[in-house]
Amino acid sequence: MTIDRWITDTRASNRFVYYTRANADEVGPEPFSPLGWSLGWGRGCIPGTAAGFVDFGAVRWDEFDVDPPEVFGNWGGYFYNQLSLPRVMGARMPGASPAAIDQAYFGDHPGIPVYEPHPGDDDEAQSALLAQRMGWAMSTDGYPLQEHEAQRAREAVRSRPHLGALDDAELVARARAMAQQLQDAWRPYCVVCLAASLGPGAVQAVCAALGRPHDAVAVMTAVGDVESAGASFALWDLSRHVSASHELTMAFDLGVDDVLDRLAASGSAHARRFLDGWANFIADHGHRGPNEWDLRPHSWTTDPTMPLRMLERMRFQTEERSPHTAQVRNAAERERLTTELVAAAAEIDAELAGTLEAGIRSAGVFFALRERGKNTCIRLIHEAKLALYELGDRTVQRGHLPNREVLFNLVDAELETFLADPASFTATLVAREATYQLLHDLEPPYIVGADRGFPPISQWARRGAIDAEVATAGSVLQGGPGAPGVVTGRARIVRDPSDPFAIEPGDILVAATTDPAWTPLFLSAAGVVVNVGAVASHAVIVSRELGVPCAVSVVQATERIPDGATITVDGSTGTVTILDVGSG
Repeated sequence: MTIDRWITDTRASNRFVYYTRANADEVGPEPFSPLGWSLGWGRGCIPGTAAGFVDFGAVRWDEFDVDPPEVFGNWGGYFYNQLSLPRVMGARMPGASPAAIDQAYFGDHPGIPVYEPHPGDDDEAQSALLAQRMGWAMSTDGYPLQEHEAQRAREAVRSRPHLGALDDAELVARARAMAQQLQDAWRPYCVVCLAASLGPGAVQAVCAALGRPHDAVAVMTAVGDVESAGASFALWDLSRHVSASHELTMAFDLGVDDVLDRLAASGSAHARRFLDGWANFIADHGHRGPNEWDLRPHSWTTDPTMPLRMLERMRFQTEERSPHTAQVRNAAERERLTTELVAAAAEIDAELAGTLEAGIRSAGVFFALRERGKNTCIRLIHEAKLALYELGDRTVQRGHLPNREVLFNLVDAELETFLADPASFTATLVAREATYQLLHDLEPPYIVGADRGFPPISQWARRGAIDAEVATAGSVLQGGPGAPGVVTGRARIVRDPSDPFAIEPGDILVAATTDPAWTPLFLSAAGVVVNVGAVASHAVIVSRELGVPCAVSVVQATERIPDGATITVDGSTGTVTILDVGSG
């Protein structure tokens, strides 16, 4: 089958011409479903993000030249970040530059297109607005609009109607209403994401000026109130129930696929206590799951075996790996190091010390806000998901689809016609499903647009076809700092968080990319290495709260590090040293 275009391919901007997979892998490691992109992103995330860029002062509304404004792209189902738009913001932001934006996105990645100024890049009015926003981001203690949207999302969950009592049209209306609310939530979330880089940037610059660049990660660790970390803490606590109970241990030894049913049937006090805790866990965190920005994939609510498998691994960890203990320890170290660094900066210049203090405070505030903002958005996506799952199940029961997942090959604009005559879509959706599955086997181009063009999908490489030089004993792979700490252990390559059984205590998890749905698995490992990510990426923020050493942006780590190799990870420097290639 030859594929050159996909039904969700977006139009490219004439003004902001480059798009990149950098920092997009964490959001969309797999192709988005057509319905997930057209409904969730077309109605929600994209217009909300555009409004956020305007609110932050980066651009004006009249600078977006396509409708909806393409602050993101999608080709072959794969999510792309804008590259040109952040460069324009870098050109306009006082004290910043397009080169600084490139460094934040790519580090030392080769082959990045040269920045070519546009006549409209310099804009004094926008620079003034950006200066105001920078001052706000470095001094504020919160963002009420973000908190308001977080409360609205929680209320949407609490007030969810009985989906089984809704008719088909009402289910679609429910999904679209959640997408509209998602647009509202993305507006402050975008502002928060843009502001979240300012504090860490200041901290890194001052630490480098002090000759202590590797301390920058440590003073942004264990900041507290990071909502996305809550699932990992809660799952850890449940794992302690299991490891402390002979009955629960025996139940998990028999496997996790039906462990909840077996515990419910036992009726024992230990079982009831665990099941009550489990119900609370799903109520608070069941909206999470792999590829959670898409409407199609399972959540922890719809497939609880995913977090149960993580818990199954976590139960073997010793108490020394408690995230509660690590957070207290790392918070004390952060406070000690902050005092030491501020004093060192004050010896040079009082303004330098003030900048460091403001940067550390801003990083803590916006790391928490960023994770709360994402959690807000995922709650709303999950509400839309549940409504569409109900519609999909009904359509399967009526004999029009082979499974509910095929429903997500619709695009939003087809929903009314589908409701009127679902049988007429069966062949089309089944054919689209075959194409959609093929897209998973492809490696999307890293940068597209302008002189790079938009290569037809038929010209994309297959996954795993790009050669990577396998590391040997003594090799040092350089990535970026994620979470502080040095650890040595056996490397285990994990490509699917729902299948974590290769991880044993003391192992180091090596993954292509992670999102917060992976992070409970971090507690089953001694350390983490990922191919992509940055100092303010979601998974890295959470790993610092859990006290797990983490190196990010270790290019092709999953291909270069042999499974079973003994490696040392330094999360403060981002280095991975291969000690022994092992035997798998």
